[in-house]
Amino acid sequence: MELGWLLWGAAVLLLLLHVLMELSPAVNFVLRIGFYSLLCVVCSALTAPVCLLVHRGRPGIIKTVVKTFKYFFGLRFEVKGLENFEVKGPAIIVSNHQSILDMMGLMEVLPDDCVQVGKKELMYAGTVGLIIYLGGVIFINRKSTTSAKMVMAEVAKTMATDNVKVWVYPEGTRNCTGDLLPFKKGAFHLAVQAQVPVIPVVYSSFTTFYNPKKNLFTSGKIKVEVLPAIETKGLTSDDVSDLTDRCFRTMRETLFRLSGRPS
Repeated sequence: MELGWLLWGAAVLLLLLHVLMELSPAVNFVLRIGFYSLLCVVCSALTAPVCLLVHRGRPGIIKTVVKTFKYFFGLRFEVKGLENFEVKGPAIIVSNHQSILDMMGLMEVLPDDCVQVGKKELMYAGTVGLIIYLGGVIFINRKSTTSAKMVMAEVAKTMATDNVKVWVYPEGTRNCTGDLLPFKKGAFHLAVQAQVPVIPVVYSSFTTFYNPKKNLFTSGKIKVEVLPAIETKGLTSDDVSDLTDRCFRTMRETLFRLSGRPS
């Protein structure tokens, strides 16, 4: 009898939540973000031991788990240009950075021979921070220019030694405006210093289905395009500004095209 009442109560609660989500965009947004955060915490807690014991920190299993998230939120990815990742040796991959949902898009296309650069604060995000660390993320202190430069110098050595690609968000912070923020030059200094190509990756704007200012979080399609590599061989520090501007213009034009906006 008590079990029956519990099941009945759970059914009524779920029905009420569904009605509230339909009637109130704010409730829908909070519940979906809450579920996304819970999913990240639970999956990272379950995946971390497997990474440590079986995969020894390799990101393969992390990618597999995160790629299932899209089904919970009705997100679809349309990916083009993956063959542009097939460059010999190390490279710098740069992409636009829109929201906390970027992790799903990242794992859709992340090459196996790639590590990421992220802000140091992520280290302290509990089990999520642990799984990010196990995934090979290189942390930098954005508040310390000296520290960031030292880390980037070590990244350059890691690229050469381990023959890996490095994924960087040149905007430096999340930007869900449907446009790009000005690029910071750190990634491009690194590419020129190491004489490795820059591979731009562009995700279409999330604003049609995700916008925190409007309490919008629904299902949607995300177009992703990996652009041809931009060579840096022969470039010097004097060319970094031009390289940064060239990459910015190319990615901005692609962002508008993928999002169906006039350039």
